[in-house]
Amino acid sequence: MTFSFPALRRHALPGALASLVAAAACTPTFNWRDVPVGDGGLVALLPCKADRGSREVALDGRAATVTVAGCQAGGATFAVAVAEADNPVQARAWLASWSAGAQGAGGGKPCLKPAKVPHAAPLPEALELDAGCAAAPQPGHPQMLWFAQALGGKVLLYQATMVDGPPEAEVWRTFVEGLRLPGR
Repeated sequence: MTFSFPALRRHALPGALASLVAAAACTPTFNWRDVPVGDGGLVALLPCKADRGSREVALDGRAATVTVAGCQAGGATFAVAVAEADNPVQARAWLASWSAGAQGAGGGKPCLKPAKVPHAAPLPEALELDAGCAAAPQPGHPQMLWFAQALGGKVLLYQATMVDGPPEAEVWRTFVEGLRLPGR
């Protein structure tokens, strides 16, 4: 039995189109991928292709360069920022300054809780913004996590943020648990 190319195309095209439509229907909203962030070896799990940038911000009254990798997926914005402090004392002051702005979004209530990030520096302590502390969280209320990494006398201070995220807690947990510092 011999198959001609036109006959093969005529029968293969409907199957190929059906496969393409099925693949498009299965495209996930969150396409998680590893993204290196900063010079300390941090790898973040982001749900989309990251854009990168940096800018000067005031931390504890001092200008600091903050580098960010982030993206948008599923109507949410995901970002991981890093700033380099000269020492642990400065890092602690910067973390207090950085987190104070986020706490203002919770109506001035203390909204921070201790957090655990494997291989993070013990000081300053890792903190997570407790989104549940606000009486009525507003749409767009950010979820944030701060942690540090000691690196040869310097301290890298990180902020992981999700804004306008879905109400399912597993998206935030996947993002946070995907933050990986190199082992000591």
